[in-house]
Amino acid sequence: MSDSHPLVRLAAQAIEVYLTEERIIDPPDSLFAEMTGALKPAGVFVCLKREDRLRGCIGTTEPMHETLAVEVIRNAIGAATRDPRFPSLEPYELEGLDITVDVLGPAEAVGGPGELDHTRYGVILRAGDRRSVLLPDIEGVDSVREQLALARQKAGIGPEDPVELLRFEIVRYR
Repeated sequence: MSDSHPLVRLAAQAIEVYLTEERIIDPPDSLFAEMTGALKPAGVFVCLKREDRLRGCIGTTEPMHETLAVEVIRNAIGAATRDPRFPSLEPYELEGLDITVDVLGPAEAVGGPGELDHTRYGVILRAGDRRSVLLPDIEGVDSVREQLALARQKAGIGPEDPVELLRFEIVRYR
C-alpha cells in the first residue's frame, strides 16, 4: 500500500480504522501538503476487490462533503460496510484488499450513444425517479451497447424507456 496513491492510502486507512476502532478518521494534514487537489470537492467512487472479485463499490456523482479527502473517507467506509450487494467487510479481509479511487469530472448531457465510449466515459441514466450510474472501463463490458444495457438493468429501466443520458470522465487511482 505504501506505493499507492495518497487517496488510495487514505481510503485504506479509513476502512481499517472504521472496521477495527469503529470511528471515522479526519484527513491527515500531510495529505493536503502532499496533494493540493485534496481540498477541491468532487464526486468519488471507491471500489474494493479481493482475489480479483468485487467486494464493494460506493460513490457519489457530485460532491457531498467539503473536501475530496472527506469524500474519499466516507465513500471508502461505505464501500466496506454499506454496499447492499455484499455483507460488511470483516477486518481479516483487509489483507489483500485491492482499492481503487475514481475521482469524477463533471457530468454532461449527451444526445445519444454515438457520443459515448465505454472505455473513456462513465454514464448516468435518468428516467423519472430511477437513476443508474456506471463507471467506465468495467471488466466484461465490451461496448457502449453493453454499458447502456447494464445501466438500464441496474435501475430497472426498460430497453425502450426514454432516458436522460449523461457522461463523465474519471481519474482512477490505485
